Formats: sequence, C-alpha cells, structure tokens
Amino acid sequence: MPPIHLSTAFEFVSEGDAVRSDRGFPIKYGREESPTVRVLERLLARLEGFEDALAFSSGMAAIATLITHAAGRVRRVVTLLEGYSTSIQLLERLSKAMGFELVKAWPSAEAVVECLECREGVEELVFAEVMTNPTLKVLDVAELAEGVRGCSGVKVVLDNTFTTPILLRPSDYGAVASVQSLTKYVAGHNDVIGGGVEAGSGLIKELWDWRRVLGNAMHAFDAYLTYRGLKTLEVRFARQCRTAAQVAEFLEDHPRVEEVMYPGLRSSPYHGIASRVFRVRAYGGVVSFVVKGSAGDAAAVLRRFRLIKPSPSLGGVDSLASIPAFSAARYIPREVRLRLGIRDSLIRLSVGLEDPQEIIEDLDAALTGGQRLKP
Repeated sequence: MPPIHLSTAFEFVSEGDAVRSDRGFPIKYGREESPTVRVLERLLARLEGFEDALAFSSGMAAIATLITHAAGRVRRVVTLLEGYSTSIQLLERLSKAMGFELVKAWPSAEAVVECLECREGVEELVFAEVMTNPTLKVLDVAELAEGVRGCSGVKVVLDNTFTTPILLRPSDYGAVASVQSLTKYVAGHNDVIGGGVEAGSGLIKELWDWRRVLGNAMHAFDAYLTYRGLKTLEVRFARQCRTAAQVAEFLEDHPRVEEVMYPGLRSSPYHGIASRVFRVRAYGGVVSFVVKGSAGDAAAVLRRFRLIKPSPSLGGVDSLASIPAFSAARYIPREVRLRLGIRDSLIRLSVGLEDPQEIIEDLDAALTGGQRLKP
C-alpha cells in the first residue's frame, strides 16, 4: 500500500532540487500536489482509459473546476434536464456569471444532438450523466458519439458516477473527459468525500493549474482511503448489480409499487441501450421505484426501514434510500420533475452488500406497513 504523505509542505531550497511528480511539477505544497494523491490519480486514469487524472476534494469541486476552465472557451453548454440538481445549479450560476449559453436537453442522445449548433468556429460543451439521477435513464453514448462526429467544435464530458468504469468508459465513446463523484462507488464505504476528472494529459495540465489556484485538491488521507476502496470496486459493484437486479424484479411485482426504474429489467425502455453500450452484462446498483400513494406514504416507507438507512448518498457498502424530490432533485422545478418521472413518491434505493434476501424482506415489511423487526 502507498504511504500516506500528510505533510502540507515539502523541503527544498530552489525548484531545481525539489522532488518532482511524474507530471514534471515540483512537489512543493499539499494544495498543489501530493505523492499519495498521485498514486490514486494514476490508477483512475488507467481504469477510465485516459492518459491522466486529477483527484478533488468533492465531486462538485471536480465539476466546478472543469466547467470554470471550459467557460472561457465555449459559447454554449448543453446539459440534460435531469441530473444531480447541484450540478445543474452550478451550470446555471456559471452561465450567468461567465456569459455562456446554457441549454437543457431531454435525456437522450438524439435530443442532445438536436440542441447543438455544430457550426465552424463555435465551441460547444456537452455535459451529461451516463445514467441519470434519479430515474436511471441511460444515455446512448454510441449514438451521441456518432451525432457529434463531424462537429469539430463540440467536446463531450460524461459523468460516470452511477455506471463507473466497470460498466462504461467515456474514453471509448470519444469523450474528452470523464468526471465522477469518488464519494460513491469508487471509495465505496460512505466515509470519503472526493471527486475525479480523467482526461488527456494536455487538458489535465490545464486543470491542474486551476486546481492549484482554487485550492480544491483531495487530501492525502482521503486519497489513501479512496485508493483502498478502488481495489475492491469490481467485486463490490458486481455484487451490488446482482442484488439490485433481484430487488428490481421483486419490486416490479409488489402490489404497493406503482413503477420500477432499473435498466436491467427487460420492461425498461433503456434495457436495450444499456445492454449495447455497457461493457459487461450488469446494470448498476441503484433501483428507483414509485410507491403507490403520496409523498407522505413514501416517507412512511423510509421510516419503517430496519436494515436500509434513510440517507441521500449512494454507492457504499450499506443500502441507502432517499426521496429525490426532497433531496438530490429538489432544485429541479416541480413541473420539470414530473415530466421526467421524478414523482414526489419516488424512492431511490442504493443497494449495499447486505444479504439480498434481507434487503427484500426489509423492503416488503416497509411497503406493507409491517411491524419493525427488533435489531
């Protein structure tokens, strides 16, 4: 395992005798570069199929740095109507502050391509989640890549948080960068906040300088924990995907459930896309479902959980559930939420590593109003 370099500063007299990272930068100050963080970044880059990577203090710090860097170069940013609402808020605020046009497309490759001007001399950025939060619409990244093939001014950045490099590598579909919340599946234990950007070495060098002045690099100890979590990503994620598929099938037949959203179900309109673009026959560890009734009925289900924990995060070893309309999607206007299928009674369940049958029993008891079991 790599050593944890907790030093905030590194000893040298002049830059000529400073220790240098493999990027060529002198390692002077922890805000700029850390040997421990660097070990994680190299592994992230390799997994995502890019030349290099940067680790940040949070997923939003990674996105903010990337968009701030792009804002001075692009005239338009096309994103999706559905996504993590804080990402959408950031894009809205930066578009007003920095003067680029922000366009929100329906979550489909066809709709995104239709929103692009694709004109010579016009720089445009597509920023989109591969699998949307929280209704799990899968973007046809192959169709998107084909749609922008002749548009030299269009750059695509994909948020790979829900899919991870196990299911999809944005580099395989022409994306200039991949971003993700390392807090979720990569670290995987609900004990680290972090974000990553993977890209070509030229873009990473430019983003490195932005990270230096913004001061949002990942801390060495968090990098160590993330690196440790990354070592078990494949086995954890495989188990979570298998369990999620079982849970989705159970919920699809439950009398208290109105709708189940999971691309692994053959009934899902995104099953075909996911089966075509994902690298393995797995469909993620998150299942979203609509409880029959009101938001109050959904909240009652959360209160009755014994094993599953009501919490707004995802991707960890513990099963977590939330109501996105009042958490991750609350800043999306209600009329837009409803059009996207984000009902007030929708629950997003992130499946953990508990026994699948125990998760199903907990869901059944909570949905049917059964008595809470004693711990």
